Order: sequence, then C-alpha cells, then structure tokens
Amino acid sequence: MGFKTEAMEADWKAYTGLPNAHFLSSNTVGLHLAIELFKKKNGWADDDEVITTPLTFVSSNHAILYAGMQPVFADVDQYLCLDPQSVERRITAKTRAVLFVGIGGNTGQYEKIAELCRARGLKLILDAAHMSGSRLNGKHVGQDADCTVFSFQAVKNLPTADSGMICFRDQEDDAQVRKLSWLGINKDTYARTAAQGAYKWMYDVEELGYKYHGNSIMAAIGIVQLKYLDQDNAYRRQLANWYREGLAGQPGIHIVEVAPGCESSTHLLQIRVKNRDALLTVLNSNEVYPGVHYRDNTEYGLYSFGAGTCPAAKQASEEIMSLPLHMSLSKADVDTVCELLIRFTN
Repeated sequence: MGFKTEAMEADWKAYTGLPNAHFLSSNTVGLHLAIELFKKKNGWADDDEVITTPLTFVSSNHAILYAGMQPVFADVDQYLCLDPQSVERRITAKTRAVLFVGIGGNTGQYEKIAELCRARGLKLILDAAHMSGSRLNGKHVGQDADCTVFSFQAVKNLPTADSGMICFRDQEDDAQVRKLSWLGINKDTYARTAAQGAYKWMYDVEELGYKYHGNSIMAAIGIVQLKYLDQDNAYRRQLANWYREGLAGQPGIHIVEVAPGCESSTHLLQIRVKNRDALLTVLNSNEVYPGVHYRDNTEYGLYSFGAGTCPAAKQASEEIMSLPLHMSLSKADVDTVCELLIRFTN
C-alpha cells in the first residue's frame, strides 16, 4: 500500500466515473468482501440466498460460499448473461442479492436486472472481471450497481500480474471494506507512514479482516496499462468485426451477440457450434487454440445441487468456444481461423 495504489484508485475513478474505488489483490477477493460486507451490514443469515449464474468462472460462486451464503442458479439468455425472467422466478423470501456477471464484457440484459433488484429491494453486485472499458449507453458500467468488482489479472484487458478493484456506490461501504481488506486494522501502513508524531505506529484492530489489499507494484503496472485500455479495446473490437465478416452466413456457426447499447470491452468473442469438442481437437492440430468460457458450474461436484435447473446454460456450455483474441493477432490470423472453422463445420 502506498502512493501508487492511491494513484491507481484516483485514475480508475476518473476513467470510469465511479465514486469510490479500492485497489485489491484480485477480483475474487473483491466479490467475497462485497458479499460479506453486505451480509454483516444488513444482518443476512447463513442460509440466505444470492442469485447467480452457472456460466462463469467458479470464483464468482466461490465468493458466495466464502461469505457463508447460498448460491441459487438462474439461467442465461442469448447473450450468455443472466436472464431476467429466470432471475425473477428464483426470488424467494431468503433472496438478498443478485450477482450479475458481464461475461466477455457484454452487458446482456443488465438494465432489466437492475430494475428488478430495485423493485424487489435486492443488492446488485456486478462481477465486471471482463468489463474494464465496457460502456452501456455511453457510460462506463457499474454506475447503478451497489458494488462493482473488476479484474486486472494477467490475461484481462487491463493486465497486471494479478489485482482488482472494488467500487461501492456508497462511501461508507468503501471505508468499511478498506478495513476488512487490511486485517480489520483501522489505519493502513501508508496512512501511518504519512502521520506525524511518536505514536504513528499505533493502530487498532476493530474486527476480523483479511489480507486482501493490492500492492504498489501491481498498481504501478495498472497505471500505465490504463493509458492504453481504450486503444486496446478498440483493436479487440476490430478483431471481432473481422471474425464476424469472415464467418457471416455460415449456418453451423453462431456468433454470440453483443447487447443493444453495449460498447463491449470484447474480452471474449464467443461462438456456438454443435460439434465443439471435435472442432477444438481439429483446431488444436492446426495450431489454433480457442478457449471455453465456461463450463456450467452445476457440472462440478461442489455445485451439483443445481444440476438440471438451468437448461440454457447447460446447452451453451456444450457449444461455446472463445476464439483467439489478443493484441498480437493480425487480419491474416483471423482469416486463417475463419477458414479452418468454415472447413470443419461444413
């Protein structure tokens, strides 16, 4: 902790327009802190529920369990984000929050989810791990969420070795999470260093916290990477457009849409194909290495209690493929991938 972390927080607030920002060691710890803080503040019980998606990296749903609450899976829509109708059907007397994951940088039907949360008195937590630079109707995402958590992990659009940012709407929540992320200590090391007098080493431990804070090395990397974020995202969108042009009209290949009003960070470009696993093998043999984001979490033993509850997510999980999408790709590379996809899906 130090002046670089404070500078990164200030730069992120200026870039996004969000009122609060606290630099952390990862997105995962931010999600845990958000749920745990809301739980303590609002007196939620251990068997209370958070509605979430099964189509995400497991850390999203682990965070709910870390805080001692129960994940309830809702299904996904054509954008692979939470389906508002499925979310509404999952709301019970024990529902306390909705965790919305902007997969690939896509906003999906986020506005409808936000309206639903406001109408039903639910906290809205936005897992924006893929959304650095994503905008909805011209504004950076996170403006109306109770808490938004970003990732600056090594393969994200704004990469450091690993770090994240937690952004609360309320300043009081921001102040509280700063203590929780530094072992419950009421003064961080930077504040104590800047203090005057013989007792600047003195602090209190007010509650049980965690060692989740970010550090100045990662912040220094992030400060520089932020300068290139919009430029890099624009190139990612160009790559995506080349893929769309190259795969247009192919009946066996469906490109996952970007929601209306969304200027996506384009962390992922996902397609859906019926012969996904066989196609992956063929592409790998031609030195093309797509990814799969993600496996339906209810297929994991830990979350198997949700098996069969989200048929759209299950089907998507069997069909989705994330195409190569990084700063070193050229138009010729994209053309090669498109040619291989067309050859082996027809």
